[in-house]
Amino acid sequence: MNLKTLHSQWNKLLQAFDVEPRVSQKIFLDLVNAYSSPHRFYHSLEHIQQVLDTIEEIHRHTQLETLLDINFPLIQLAAWFHDAIYDPKSNNNEEKSADYAESALTELKIPITQIEQVKLLILSTKTHQASLADKNCQILLDADLSILGSSPSDYQAYAKAIRREYSWVPDEVYQIKRQQVLQSFLQRQRLYFTNLLFLTLEQRARNNLKLELLALSS
Repeated sequence: MNLKTLHSQWNKLLQAFDVEPRVSQKIFLDLVNAYSSPHRFYHSLEHIQQVLDTIEEIHRHTQLETLLDINFPLIQLAAWFHDAIYDPKSNNNEEKSADYAESALTELKIPITQIEQVKLLILSTKTHQASLADKNCQILLDADLSILGSSPSDYQAYAKAIRREYSWVPDEVYQIKRQQVLQSFLQRQRLYFTNLLFLTLEQRARNNLKLELLALSS
């Protein structure tokens, strides 16, 4: 993860909204501080970078006629804010992140209709469900879960990082809860909504999930 690259991506994104540079810089630094908290081992700036890069990859492969139904700047804004508030002991991080996004985007003078759309996108990461018609939501959720289809070594690093974030949970309890999460993903007809990630990551993601399940049960 390169902070200069992230800063450049942030500035490029905000140019489309004609915001005050001073306010934009302040909120960027606030986000950097939030994602750099010492208790974050996975939900960090590296995760935001991967999500943004995946969204950009999907953008490059999106057919021209489909672009009319997709608002990539709003998806990118949601990506920046979707884990801004993260406490592994809390069950309302998504709601708090959406509220924080509303406050920050209001300060940036983003139109209220667009803020509401960003909030809905952030809230969708709580259940990782999207309607067939909501392409914006599908892209954000796929990018958020792109780590599942990473290389086996990267996936193992991800799984260890998640465990560190829940280090306060006893092993027996963590194993049960984590198995439930992994099984819920495997029971889905498909993990990825977009054709690009379905074709490129689906099978590897399922293999990674099965291997982690096997490790947890051994």
